[in-house]
Amino acid sequence: MNNYKYVGLFLVILTFGILFIPKIINRISSDTIVQDGRSKSANPLQYITLNGEAKTVPEFTFLNQDSLFVSNEDFKGKVYVAEFFFTSCPSICPIMNKNMKRIEDRFGSLLDFGIASFSIDSDHDTPSVLKAYAESYDVFSQNWHFLTGEKDMIYNLANNGFNIFASVNPRVAGGFEHQGYFALIDKNGFIRSRSDQFGNPIVYYMGLDEENVKIQEVDMLMEDIDKLLKE
Repeated sequence: MNNYKYVGLFLVILTFGILFIPKIINRISSDTIVQDGRSKSANPLQYITLNGEAKTVPEFTFLNQDSLFVSNEDFKGKVYVAEFFFTSCPSICPIMNKNMKRIEDRFGSLLDFGIASFSIDSDHDTPSVLKAYAESYDVFSQNWHFLTGEKDMIYNLANNGFNIFASVNPRVAGGFEHQGYFALIDKNGFIRSRSDQFGNPIVYYMGLDEENVKIQEVDMLMEDIDKLLKE
């Protein structure tokens, strides 16, 4: 009787091996995990296209926290992350820049990496205000630029250049509203992203923390920064 038990157990193990082990191996080899519709795939990053052409960051020139002019040309040859924020933001900006600080802590010492934080409140966010704000986050890297300039140019860059919504709205806390996205740009100025589970680019990475999500999009972003740095 015991022999029959052992034979039955062997058949169960053999069946499991035949049915499931190849799937597990294939999943590991493809290095793909999907959670909540957002891909964590190690596949090559996509280009964001508009009218059939890969989208690049438009030209810009603004003042940074050190009162130095910084343009898109200063980011050529660098992988960089861009965001739109304002220093007096009472809601999402502190979370975004806490996460951006994580990115800076990991990559900020690299010469081919940078961060561009564009203020959407240029009337208040002068270079000196931005300087104090940067210091409040212990940002002393020469590669993280907090940028300010003419309001219309910054809003055009946000809404048309990146298609990241930003607007004046006196009815909301802080007087401005904007999306909490991070954009990833490669060394040639192209906006890049990973794909979702359907093969479509996610376009931007959420800069906020999501509840009940083990792997945050900022973690995905750091994986993809590392990938672009190696291209």
